[in-house]
Amino acid sequence: MTRTALIIRHIPYEDIAGFGDPIAAAGYALDSVDATDPEFAGIDLTAPDLLVLMGGPMGVYERAAHPWIDHEIARLRRRLDADRPTLGICLGSQIIAATLGAAVYPGPVQEIGFHPITLTDTGANTPLAALGDTPVLHWHGDTFDLPEGTEWLASSPLYPHQAFRRGDTLLALQFHAEMGLDPRIDRWIDNAAENLAGLGLDGAVLRADYDRLGPACVAAGQAMIARWLAMLP
Repeated sequence: MTRTALIIRHIPYEDIAGFGDPIAAAGYALDSVDATDPEFAGIDLTAPDLLVLMGGPMGVYERAAHPWIDHEIARLRRRLDADRPTLGICLGSQIIAATLGAAVYPGPVQEIGFHPITLTDTGANTPLAALGDTPVLHWHGDTFDLPEGTEWLASSPLYPHQAFRRGDTLLALQFHAEMGLDPRIDRWIDNAAENLAGLGLDGAVLRADYDRLGPACVAAGQAMIARWLAMLP
């Protein structure tokens, strides 16, 4: 039987992007749902064979403005208690951290642009080794404490907690190794134009970096995800 993969989008233009190919190649039928869709509240998040939580501009702590966050965490907790395969990216990694009882809060500065991550000794012996020294896309302003019972995998100079895992079934990534070919990056840049200007960043330069560095980022990210999926029970 074909296995199922459910992608949770917290904002429509942050989708599975480059990770879709290795997930499909591993034998999963992909489906997606927006967290703001009325149907989302009734979905059993424990049921899919693979659950992927994507990014978004909101913070986990902004629960009054985004009431679906509490509902998502409550249902995700049941999935994690059952040790079901789960992947979190950026906001998705922060939601996983919060579900596991860790604090999530604003970081020291927004980290936007392409640069490599540094693997811990543990991380160097995981699928993240496929990234090597490839620059990956960072686009976040929040961070989290390392949840109890997890292993720290990667860091950057600005954000020590870039990735963690729990066993072979749970992987949380703060960075965006899925982005580098998806044209929806234009939505990211356009929607953040004022914020980028305030940080002294030029959207046109960021787009040029995306064209130049994105393909290698996606290739490395796809290799990483393929290795991780091959480890799943």
